[in-house]
Amino acid sequence: AGAVLLGLGIASMHYLGMSAMRMQPGIDYHPGWFILSIVIAIGAAGAALWIAFHLREEGRRVVRLRVLASVIMGLAIVGMHYTGMAAASFPEGSVCGAMINGGIDAQWLAVLVIVTTLGTIGIALVASLFDRQMRLRTGILARSLERANDKLVQAALHDPLTQLPNRSLLQDRIEQTLEKARRRGHRVAVMFCDLDGFKAVNDAYGHQLGDRLLVAVSERVTHLLRPQDTLARLGGDEFVVVLAVDEPDDAAVVAERIIAAVSDPFLIDAAELQVSASLGIALYPEDATSERELMGHADAAMYHTKQSGRNGYTFFTPSMQVSANRQLRLLQDLRRATDRGELLLHYQPKFMAAGAPAVGAEALLRWQHPELGLLGPDVFIPIAERSGLIVPIGEWVLDQACAQLRHWHDLGHAHWTMAVNLSPLQFAATGLLEMVEATLGRHGLAPDRLTLEITETTAMKNVESSLLILNALTTLGVRIAIDDFGTGYSSLLYLKRMPATELKIDRAFVRDLEESAEDAAIVASIVALGRSLQLQVVAEGVETAGQRDYLSDLGCDQLQGYHLGRPMPADEFLRNVG
Repeated sequence: AGAVLLGLGIASMHYLGMSAMRMQPGIDYHPGWFILSIVIAIGAAGAALWIAFHLREEGRRVVRLRVLASVIMGLAIVGMHYTGMAAASFPEGSVCGAMINGGIDAQWLAVLVIVTTLGTIGIALVASLFDRQMRLRTGILARSLERANDKLVQAALHDPLTQLPNRSLLQDRIEQTLEKARRRGHRVAVMFCDLDGFKAVNDAYGHQLGDRLLVAVSERVTHLLRPQDTLARLGGDEFVVVLAVDEPDDAAVVAERIIAAVSDPFLIDAAELQVSASLGIALYPEDATSERELMGHADAAMYHTKQSGRNGYTFFTPSMQVSANRQLRLLQDLRRATDRGELLLHYQPKFMAAGAPAVGAEALLRWQHPELGLLGPDVFIPIAERSGLIVPIGEWVLDQACAQLRHWHDLGHAHWTMAVNLSPLQFAATGLLEMVEATLGRHGLAPDRLTLEITETTAMKNVESSLLILNALTTLGVRIAIDDFGTGYSSLLYLKRMPATELKIDRAFVRDLEESAEDAAIVASIVALGRSLQLQVVAEGVETAGQRDYLSDLGCDQLQGYHLGRPMPADEFLRNVG
């Protein structure tokens, strides 16, 4: 269609120009030559347009194609013109009517043709330059749009901090790896990795340094993997490794390398940071055949590693899934336990070593599960710690214990005290001081009637922060006891600075006190240390008369244990002790 329009345009130009001469008599045209001129115009124009279309392609032939197209277009015009002139026949004596009627002067006509031609060429050049600029600008915009699209894809599929694949891309990578494994008949290992001690780094040095530590960990682990392996970050300090393996031992080798690499100290801003890694490994096809199951099983194996001491790896076994399902169910039930009234407190009496009447009690949490019966804290407290439920549960425990102590005071036991354990999360929670002060005020208790127990490990985890919290509680008037003393890593320098009033000897040393000279020496040392620091020494876990007499002879101030009194409900406590 373009060739026909262009060819007819050239032919019309020629024959209209011939008609403008107003020949008298008129011009005679040979039909054959006339038709041939139009065919030449259309055919040559078509060839030129066909070549011009190829100018859109990039390459070395562009210049040659431009020249060829120009030549053929020129031949279209010239060929049509001279063929048209060959078709024209002027009778003898013909006169140009345009000249007879005062036609245009030849010089002016030449000038007009030149000006018109130059103007047309100039307009064509300007249009060509404009088109070129538009093409360049369109190309720039297209490249900019492509870069923006790449960034959007990167943001949608990668972790913004480490630039590792995120959960969405990880899911796709696992599925692709599983598909290849099915075709080739090899195994796939999915490793769930969690950093041990990362929260302590965040608390001590701030989130900015913690983020840089995560980047350093990701870089160090990436260097251990092959290009076809995948390392992804799910969030926080959780990473996932996906790799094809021939044997389970291959996965174990990679896990050991990751553990060793992460355990090496990281030097960031002159701070030497130390973390470790707990890994869980699930294998395809032995453990699962889908991405979802592999991730869940690897996660269950990782938690088993955490419970077994951390800084290691564990292969998934079916029993872990049973345990994981039970833990999940307990967590769901625990969220509703307070509202359902299933949580309750038992109270274990504390006695003076000399055999005097009870001086108070320690509140111990129990859970009356509707199906599993009475559960001890060792079953559900770790779940509450991991989920963060321990903070509201701890507030409930403190409130109930203080309410019970108020009731006992009203019954005439005003000298009794109450000891309540604080979990590490509760101890570090904001608003602890205000919550304790409000609880004491609500029940009208003197602060020195309440003893808050924190473990030695919790107190020494972040010493300066712990000292601030403990000093604030002591200023309020609350008594502080260091629980499980002897099992942690206390520095005597820091212990001297801590405003504690009690040291509680861990039951592990009391258990073999009569048979083990080492345990007896440790207990004697703790008692001597407590006396030198003017602290009361409390021994827990007293289960025999021999242990009671031995600890009394050593100089312990207070004793508690099954031999003296088991944990019991409040009404039973009052009957047996009061």
